[in-house]
Amino acid sequence: MKKNLKLLAPMLFVVAALVSCSKDDKTTATGITEAQVNTIIVDGTWDVSSYSEAGVDQSSDFSGYAFDFNADGSLVATGPATKTGTWDSTTDSGKVKIPIAFASETDGPFESISDDWFVLTATNQKIELKHVSGGDGSIDLLTFEKN
Repeated sequence: MKKNLKLLAPMLFVVAALVSCSKDDKTTATGITEAQVNTIIVDGTWDVSSYSEAGVDQSSDFSGYAFDFNADGSLVATGPATKTGTWDSTTDSGKVKIPIAFASETDGPFESISDDWFVLTATNQKIELKHVSGGDGSIDLLTFEKN
């Protein structure tokens, strides 16, 4: 019986670890640098392919907008209207973060993406970002795809 208990404890640990992990769990990327993100993001214009705020899909709020991240830190969203803002990249605890600010927006979709975003993935075609609310801990996800 003791022999079976000795085997059971490690097996339960492995099962618990596997069950607690999910394909939907996204942590911030490690191994990508600010320089890499800066090179990727300023190359071309980007569309919002997905935006969810606390699990609610808000992607359609950015339909028709093309985002241009400029090397000087300016950000222009051109579409039904032209929106201007700023962006930057920093490293926080070894993870790349992109603060986005549309200063003239006090309400609406552009105000809602004016936040600090951690980079989940960044390729020449897609950038996935994550923001965790300091208020309630809700998670927002923002994906840009090259147009």
